[in-house]
Amino acid sequence: MCIHQLNLLAASNNLPISNFLGKQHPIEAHHLSSICDIMEKAMVNGDTCIIRCILVVFQVVFKFFFSPQTERNRDIVRRSGLLLWQLLMAPRDQICSEIQKEVCLAISSGLNILYPGEAEINNLLKLVLTEGENRNSGLSQLRDVILTNLAEQLQNNRFGSEDDDHYRLSDELLHYILKIVVRESCVLITKCQTVSKDDFQRLLSTVPAASSCLRYLMAVQNHLLSNTILIKPDDNDDSDSSLQGETLKVQELKTSILSLATQILTGCDEVLEMLQQVTTALINSDISDREQRLKGLEQITKATMLGHLLPVLLTSLMHPNLQTLTMADALMPQLVQLVLYTSQTALLLKTQSPVFSELNSSPSCAPEQKGKQLPDERMLEEKEEPGFLTGLKIPAPWAAGKTVETVHPVRDNYKFKETVHIPGARCLYLRFDNRCSSQYDYDKLVIYAGPSTNSRKVAEYGGNTLGYGSRSVLGTGWPKDLVKVEGDTVTFSFEMRSGREHNTPDKAMWGFACTVRAQESSEDVSGGLPFLVDLALGLSVLACSMLRILYNGPEITKDEETCQELLRSKLLQRCQWQVEANGVISPALTPSPSPLPLTIEEDREFTYPSDVLVPPVGHYFDLPRIRLPPGIMVKLREISGRARPQFRPSIK
Repeated sequence: MCIHQLNLLAASNNLPISNFLGKQHPIEAHHLSSICDIMEKAMVNGDTCIIRCILVVFQVVFKFFFSPQTERNRDIVRRSGLLLWQLLMAPRDQICSEIQKEVCLAISSGLNILYPGEAEINNLLKLVLTEGENRNSGLSQLRDVILTNLAEQLQNNRFGSEDDDHYRLSDELLHYILKIVVRESCVLITKCQTVSKDDFQRLLSTVPAASSCLRYLMAVQNHLLSNTILIKPDDNDDSDSSLQGETLKVQELKTSILSLATQILTGCDEVLEMLQQVTTALINSDISDREQRLKGLEQITKATMLGHLLPVLLTSLMHPNLQTLTMADALMPQLVQLVLYTSQTALLLKTQSPVFSELNSSPSCAPEQKGKQLPDERMLEEKEEPGFLTGLKIPAPWAAGKTVETVHPVRDNYKFKETVHIPGARCLYLRFDNRCSSQYDYDKLVIYAGPSTNSRKVAEYGGNTLGYGSRSVLGTGWPKDLVKVEGDTVTFSFEMRSGREHNTPDKAMWGFACTVRAQESSEDVSGGLPFLVDLALGLSVLACSMLRILYNGPEITKDEETCQELLRSKLLQRCQWQVEANGVISPALTPSPSPLPLTIEEDREFTYPSDVLVPPVGHYFDLPRIRLPPGIMVKLREISGRARPQFRPSIK
């Protein structure tokens, strides 16, 4: 265990022992061969104590003391790998869980030594991701250890660094990891319907920890999104090569984010579909604890990828760096589908009524009831169809109120000024702390209904009733009830003009504290939205933002900005443009009674109308004449060098 503690201490880069171990010479091949001999003998004898010690030694050696440079070293590495793999794949009844854990740590520590090539590491990860839960528990444990280490390393590396490619796995491996995360999320949601009542209560009381696969996806997502949002060009280096490098880096980041976001949204789509099925099944079931399961279902959902991945992704996609036409065009179909799933499921959980309630009524009575309804009543029912936001109070940013306060206690010559602005509020309500006090009544607080001290004065308060200083208060004293200020802005100005006397306690110089709200009562404040409602609103906002990008189309280029006057000119708008169809460019056309269709179907061969695109006879076309101002005509003749034609009268 001393060696194990040494290994744990060496894993920290901030400790002196890490620098000491890093400076040691690499271990020689015959020493590692001797370690393998001891391991083989311990495995034959079944000595678990020696096996655990040698496994810890492997971890230290692989991390600090070994470099497979020669062929002999590579042979020893292959031998060590075979021994570790033999222990990992041993039946569960022949190996204890502690040894299996140490084997996984040893393989993870020597991952780059045991599997030096990128292809070998990918094959290993593909094996543990695809067969981890089917063949052997050791493979799943090895998967968890490797992904946990990769996630921790990825969080400490910036995009584009030398180690970035090593910690970021390929798209194929990310696809396997995402499949595992989706399956884990669906299983967790399904438990809300299938487990017993006691197991469900136990599931609710247990804080679910994110799995290693989910943690790695969270690390990859945070790694890409944070670098995209926080990336800033070097202000000191404005060379073309630097700008080009930054542009390529941003484009690579956005491409990676688009690929990851597409996969995550696809996985969330599957999880939401399962959530809707489980919710519908619970609502239509007759189990005794149905209401408790429906309430707990939303809590369990937060522990899935819907709670760990989707909210962060939605918030980040609203950043201007990611509000691009390419992103909107690729993600819009998935966002619409997710909005439908979340809003429908949120409505189901809100109403908690059977989905197919009309099936419970008698079929013979249905036509009679329908016939008794008046048209106006049916129209009213259609208009009053409830949504998932019906009856919910959407919390405003200022709902909890903003607290304004001085230091406690106030000091000599202390001055305080602060303005609170709540957009859209008709009036503001101030509630003061019951400990408000100052030494003298001229050490006072003045309140103004506006953005500055030049605004209308509302009230002023000062002094104390504790028997110190002035032994009196200004006016009626510090307010115990709400103070109403008209408008959406209030300014506080406090000044301590007197010096503190030696017998004045802190409570007589406490200062003031005040909470500003836009509602008259704090009971109107909502504690927040349900998780799925909040998720549906976030998805809806992002979808609307992406729709606006698609509607606006590509950004205006510099050439278009330069040529705006030309594009708006009447001369250019009167031009007869050539039309291309089926790869053939037609000559300029004259206006026709039957114009060309605005769209051409791609799956049909396009044919021009009979009275369109008929070239006129002769070499010149009868185009509508454009009359230009005389000044422009003079300049055009000067540039072309052609004089104005002279018309001579004909002689008969």
